[in-house]
Amino acid sequence: MKQVGIICGGYSSEFEISVKSAKTILNNFPEAYKPRLIYLRKSGWTIQLEEAEVPLHPTKFTFTENEEKQKIDLAIIYIHGDPGENGKVQAYLEMNDIPYVNSSPLASQLSFDKWYCNQFIKGFDVKVADSIFLTHPDHLPPTADVVAQLGLPIFVKPCDSGSSYGIARVEKEEDLKKAVAGAFAEGKTIVLEAFLDGTEVTCAVYRTPQGVKALPMTEIVSENAFFDYEAKYLGKSQEITPARIPDEQRDACQKISKQIYQLLSLRSIARVDFMLVQGVPYVIEVNTIPGFTAESLVPQMIAAEGLSIRDFWSEILEAELDASLI
Repeated sequence: MKQVGIICGGYSSEFEISVKSAKTILNNFPEAYKPRLIYLRKSGWTIQLEEAEVPLHPTKFTFTENEEKQKIDLAIIYIHGDPGENGKVQAYLEMNDIPYVNSSPLASQLSFDKWYCNQFIKGFDVKVADSIFLTHPDHLPPTADVVAQLGLPIFVKPCDSGSSYGIARVEKEEDLKKAVAGAFAEGKTIVLEAFLDGTEVTCAVYRTPQGVKALPMTEIVSENAFFDYEAKYLGKSQEITPARIPDEQRDACQKISKQIYQLLSLRSIARVDFMLVQGVPYVIEVNTIPGFTAESLVPQMIAAEGLSIRDFWSEILEAELDASLI
């Protein structure tokens, strides 16, 4: 029986969310495998054995249980943010010949950076919001020029952060500098985006032995100014699955999501967020390690499809076996 390490934790503000996501997967794992919960902290690697954590060898991925040496055969990276969603752990595992099911280091790094990813897919005629890219707070153009270019409101986002940390919706020009400072507190680069007025929906796609498949889409109606941390995890939103949109809009979003999945050479599960502006899909961002807590969107989509979480991960693992990746 293969031992599968579900790697969680990480170095970002999303540590606890990552652990919750990993535990949801652990508690619903296919019976053909032995799942193990692995924590990555700056202090090192540990593995959960019943009620205790024990050291995990950082390069061999071995550990001792009941005085016997055990080895992790395969990894599922479920670290939101740094260093999982940005591809660092994937590169580390490749260097140490440890198989994993996630997207590659390049695909992960590109999709994790909101600005670079959107500029990449824009080159393939995928619609995205107009934006301004900043590498330092001092590089902010005159606020009047920003408003003239993007209009109001403006979304200010760290390029390399998740779970809506550091994101602000700016309604007034005088609030822009404060929002930029807040975003730079969460990320090294930020993007200013024009407001897209429409219906927010999201589409999850994953690889099965039969090919890339889309799950039922979710419509997001936030009680807050946008789909922020409270809306995502504290119940401040309505998440309606399947989304209440015309079939042709659903089909368009699913087609674009599959196109992006192929363009970026993604693996396992990915989620593409859209804003439908007068029925036209605009991509907001691509997530290669989307939330998987009990409150997260993908488990809701899986339920709407009539699948169990266990069957969902069975399909993913079977697909990767077929691709000779495990």
